[in-house]
Amino acid sequence: MTGLAILDVARDGIFVFLKIAGPLMLVSLVVGLAVSLFQALTQIQEQTLIYVPKVVAVFAALLLMLPFIGDAMAGYMVRIAARIAAGG
Repeated sequence: MTGLAILDVARDGIFVFLKIAGPLMLVSLVVGLAVSLFQALTQIQEQTLIYVPKVVAVFAALLLMLPFIGDAMAGYMVRIAARIAAGG
C-alpha cells in the first residue's frame, strides 16, 4: 500500500467521522445554547441543569440518525474491503 493510498483511506475515514459526529455535535450545541439562554434569562444558575436536556437530545438524535450512521459506516467498510480485495 502506497502512501497516497493510506492518505486516501485516512481522508475518507475523517469524512465519514465528520458525517456521523457532526449532526450530533450540532444538536448538542443548539441544546446547550438554548439552556444557557434560558438560564441567563431566568437567572437560574444550576450547573447540572444543562446535562439532562443535552443528554436526552443527543440520544434522541442518535436514535433518529442510527440508520444514516449505519449506512455511512457500512459504506466505508465496503470501500475498505474493496481496497483490501484489490490488493492494496
